[in-house]
Amino acid sequence: MKKLTKGQKRQIANVAAKKDTDIDLSEMPEVIDWTGAEIGKYQRPAKKPVTMRLDADVLEWLKSYGAHYQTKANMLLRHAMTQTTRGAARRPITNATKDRSA
Repeated sequence: MKKLTKGQKRQIANVAAKKDTDIDLSEMPEVIDWTGAEIGKYQRPAKKPVTMRLDADVLEWLKSYGAHYQTKANMLLRHAMTQTTRGAARRPITNATKDRSA
């Protein structure tokens, strides 16, 4: 995030110095209907630095999409996580699963 300019800092200080009753909210009507609200839409999970050993071809594939390959890897892992944790009964059918059922 970029640093605030002196003018921006001054504006923030001016608003912070005002009393709540002195702030004009006429152009911002109070939200009464919250039926379309989405809980947690902008919440970002905490990130932790990790060291992973990936196959060279997998890493090259991720990097081939350009910058932010770690974000792409996180997105792919999150997708895999959500697909496999939706319920133990809905595990994907693999060749090993097919062999056991025969």
